[in-house]
Order: sequence, then C-alpha cells, then structure tokens
Amino acid sequence: MSRIYLSSADKVEKYENHLVKVTMADGSTVEGLEPRRLFPVTNPDAYITLLDESGVEIMVIRALSDLDKASAAVIETSLSDYYLVPRILRIISKAEKYGTLRWTVETDRGICSFDIRNRNHDIHVMRSGFVRVRDANDNRYVIEDCNKLDKHSYALLIADT
Repeated sequence: MSRIYLSSADKVEKYENHLVKVTMADGSTVEGLEPRRLFPVTNPDAYITLLDESGVEIMVIRALSDLDKASAAVIETSLSDYYLVPRILRIISKAEKYGTLRWTVETDRGICSFDIRNRNHDIHVMRSGFVRVRDANDNRYVIEDCNKLDKHSYALLIADT
C-alpha cells in the first residue's frame, strides 16, 4: 500500500477531542484520525502521521506549510492538546526515597508533585540550558532555560544532574 500525503487541496477539520477528519480532494473522507509527530523534537512541523483508532498510519503530512491555513490550524490545535508539556518555572522542593526522586514544582499550569525513577535517564540538560524531565508516569515537563531559574531551583536541579 502506498503512502498518502496530504496537500493544500485536502481539508482537515476537527472531529472530536484531539481527533481530526480529512476530506480528500476527490471528496472521500476519513474520520477519527489522530495526528502524531514523527520528529517531535527535531522537526515538529514536518512529517506528521495520521493514525486510525488501531494505531495504523493512514496518511502523512510532509509539512504543515503544505496545508491551507485552516487545516494547519486544526492540526496544530490537535497536536498541542496531545503534546501538552507543562513548563517548570521553579522547583519548590525535592526528596529522595528508595532511589526515587519526588519533585514539587511550579509550572505554567500550577503547582504539582511527581516522581522521577532514574535521574540519569529522566532528566536531560542540553547545552543551551533547555531541560527535559520525564516523570514515573511518562509525563513530560520542560525548563526552557535552567540558567534563568532562581538560585534555589537551580541548586536543586544541578544536584540531580
């Protein structure tokens, strides 16, 4: 089966929740597709796959710029709902018990606490100061620039990396 690539002639509409409906240029429609980024970190606006309810790839978007503005906006909204990644603004406290870290943080979505199982695998500090954190439930958080954290938060972060 050959891969179907969407173009500006195809239309994408919101279906329900973060699912979309695609109307192809020939008038055929496919409903209940779930957009997923194939390269979420390195190329978030390109190569977006559309999966059916069983996780099978049905179509691919080479680049959001290939779609009309309304369709691209629907895809961006769907992806932002699915890839919701809270930004950590400060680290309030941390504790360790049986090798698991417990962080309490303030995010752009409020205060929360979560566990980190493996500090070497689940806390990634990039050269630019960007930090990606994954908790024990596979939720992701980011610190956009650890160098801009307050001294207390920075000290707690550096102690774990």
